[in-house]
Amino acid sequence: MATLKLGVLGSGAGSNMQSIVDAIAAGTLDAEIRLVLADVADAKILDRARRHGIACQYLDCAPFRTKLEGAAEDRCIELLKMAGVDTVVLAGFMRIVKPKLLAAFPNRVVNIHPALLPAFPGVHSWAQALDYGCKVAGVTVHFVDAGTDSGPIIVQKAVPVMEDDTPESLHARIQVQEHLAFPEALRIIAVGAYRIEGRRVRIDRDRLQPKA
Repeated sequence: MATLKLGVLGSGAGSNMQSIVDAIAAGTLDAEIRLVLADVADAKILDRARRHGIACQYLDCAPFRTKLEGAAEDRCIELLKMAGVDTVVLAGFMRIVKPKLLAAFPNRVVNIHPALLPAFPGVHSWAQALDYGCKVAGVTVHFVDAGTDSGPIIVQKAVPVMEDDTPESLHARIQVQEHLAFPEALRIIAVGAYRIEGRRVRIDRDRLQPKA
């Protein structure tokens, strides 16, 4: 039985979920995706899930446009619990999650953000970095807390900003690192090679080494 039992929440194409699926198939991540929920009825992440035989469904979050709250939050928690999920992955989920979900899965809700947090929280962070004149951008995987992109950081990967970068080209290179960072962070959680001390996630690198 897999160590991690994942529930994935998404809104878009699901490329980060695909990186997790690929890591599981390659044997580098001891996990199983139990359920995929999308807040967009025709989101491609649902198509990806179906192709891989993963249980999935649309989660109607009306009347809220930017957050997961009220009846939708209750339904989300119910579905995740029924599926036996122990770790929730936000893979391009374009809604703010609220305290009830965080309380249902304490220190087990994980998000990926296309910036080197705490710089550039919020949307279109790669464009924010480019407009600011940054020489380095990147990606962060972090535990979710009640703030916006503010939880304890698990993994970060830097991406150099090229002189001729556009928002689209920079975003594309950041996504390459996202697809490495997310499985890496989940592997740290799966093997228990971490502890949270305040804002810091301390990683036990020895526990991540392959066993002889």
